Amino acid sequence: MADTATRKRRSGGRSGNTRRTSKAIAQMPWRIPVNTDRATEPLDEAGIEAIHDGAMRILEEIGIEFLNDEALAILKEAGCIVKGTNVRMGRDFVMEMIAKAPSQFTITPRNPDRELIIGGKHLVFLNVSSPPNYWDMELGRKVTGTREHCANLIKLTQYFNCIHLSAGYPVEPMDIHASVRHLDVVHDKLQITDKVVHAYSLGRERVEDTMEMVRIAGGLSHEEFEAKPRLYTNINSTSPLKHDDLMLDGYMRMVRRGQAVAVTPFTLAGAMAPVTMSGAVTLSIAEGLSVIVLAQYIRPGAPCVLGTFTSNVDMKSGAPAFGTPEYMRATQMTGQMTRFYGLPLRSSGVCAANVPDGQAMWETSNSLWAAVQSGSNMVYHAAGWLEGGLIASPEKFIMDCEILQQIQRYMEPEICATTPDDIAFDAIKEVGHDGHYFGIQHTQDRYEKAFYQPFLSDWRNYEAWDLAGGVWTAERAHHKFKEVLNEFEAPPMQDAIREELADFIARRKSEGGAPTDF
Repeated sequence: MADTATRKRRSGGRSGNTRRTSKAIAQMPWRIPVNTDRATEPLDEAGIEAIHDGAMRILEEIGIEFLNDEALAILKEAGCIVKGTNVRMGRDFVMEMIAKAPSQFTITPRNPDRELIIGGKHLVFLNVSSPPNYWDMELGRKVTGTREHCANLIKLTQYFNCIHLSAGYPVEPMDIHASVRHLDVVHDKLQITDKVVHAYSLGRERVEDTMEMVRIAGGLSHEEFEAKPRLYTNINSTSPLKHDDLMLDGYMRMVRRGQAVAVTPFTLAGAMAPVTMSGAVTLSIAEGLSVIVLAQYIRPGAPCVLGTFTSNVDMKSGAPAFGTPEYMRATQMTGQMTRFYGLPLRSSGVCAANVPDGQAMWETSNSLWAAVQSGSNMVYHAAGWLEGGLIASPEKFIMDCEILQQIQRYMEPEICATTPDDIAFDAIKEVGHDGHYFGIQHTQDRYEKAFYQPFLSDWRNYEAWDLAGGVWTAERAHHKFKEVLNEFEAPPMQDAIREELADFIARRKSEGGAPTDF
């Protein structure tokens, strides 16, 4: 198979990067935003040192539970103190290992024109991932996710240039048995999108199958696949202070084959973490660093991302809250800590709202701007997330993409350019005290691209909006969703690669896929 794959070449190419004329949405071109703003840094040097020292003390004195025998053996070999499943590690060893991790790396999908830079000042956005439910606008309620729902959200992921990576399952297709779900969804994904894709670290079969499918789709030999990152995974700690067996298994398999990994502790202040935000961040840092240490010991230089999912709970109900002032500050503080350790940062665009309404958008906007302010490099769930991650919504996806395009436009340097033409002294002199700027040549030369043009916002006054039907934002987004589906065209894939993928999936299904207990 390796020889066959070597002869095939990567599919996609520049034809996959060309934005066809779109009747649905006149969107901005594909690009990786560069965040040139200075980060918001609520911590002074003493605050950074306090969180660092707290995290190191957790690792030295309390330890982390590693619920995986192989990981325990590796860390014991490395000199850590292992008692049962508890692992303690000294700060000098931790910092030695963390220093081996790159501050920036690339991930290259089957279309090399979609290659991503993770780290530095680069900022990439990912679609919603893993909700079990789907918001059905026509029914006006949430429904259980299906393969069709999942595929339609993958189409939105491919369609929008402001979405750079195809994260996990944008909604769990509950009509596919869990043993083969990864085979069908990754198969759909590799045909519908040519962007970077994700592997769930849930044991050997799901990770190994996904890596092999990505290798086949790229027309790569095994050597070419492992030469640089081609996909990524994300694992979550089981807060407080635990790492799960199956997640660690998949994580280590990705590390060994040179693929990108992110670790994101899920630390809700007041529930799985201290009620104080600096305490929750400290716990999160300790949990995240412990498993990055593992990756660097296995494969020095392994591409790792430290994630934050630190927020608070509603102390009246215990429900998670997102997009809060505390969430924003925790994200900003974690950004300072990742720069202290020289690691890329993952954050999220999240909300607790149940439907695509005003609450959904202000909470998500807070989350997304916290990502910008913190210097995040990867932003999970940036489009489509509802109900604290229990619902995926295509309308919310499109509404979020309006925000993401505005963030992308905000980062374009020409807005703040100060050349003589931009200062526009001659235009100001021409208009003088009594004229206007609509008709002068300076305006005529620039008006088409001078300002951001929304595809979803409606800037008409009330009377004009009402005369046109008075359509509210979520309903407009629903219409856009249907238009995108009608005009969607999948990126090209060679027939031989398509056949090899189908053969692999058929074989793995005949072997039972991934083991389950049902």
